[in-house]
Amino acid sequence: MVEVTDNAAAELKSLLEEQDKKDVALRVFVAGMSCCGVQYGMSLEDEISEEHDLVLEEKGLKIVMNKDDADGLKDAKIDYVDGPSGKGFVIDNQNGGGCNTSSCGGGCC
Repeated sequence: MVEVTDNAAAELKSLLEEQDKKDVALRVFVAGMSCCGVQYGMSLEDEISEEHDLVLEEKGLKIVMNKDDADGLKDAKIDYVDGPSGKGFVIDNQNGGGCNTSSCGGGCC
C-alpha cells in the first residue's frame, strides 16, 4: 500500500527520537486534487480511530490513514530528500495522476 524508503524511515525515526515522541504515528492523507493530480499531506498523529483509520507498520514506523483515503494512497512512496531545492519529506505516487494540460494549460507541472 504505502512504501517508506530507508532514507525517510531513518529521518523520521531520528525526528521522533529528538522530539521524544514514542507513541506517535505518521498520518498520510489526500489533501486535494489539482490539474497536476492528487496532492498529499503528512502529520504526526497520536490519536487513531479504529472505526475510520487504517494502520500499517512499515520499517518500524506506524503509518495511519483514513480508510477513505486508502485508494488515493495506493502505491504511494514516502521519501526524504535533501538537495539544492531544500530538504523534507515527499510523497510520490506514480498512479496518482499527472498533469492535465487541458485544464491547466501545461504550466502547472
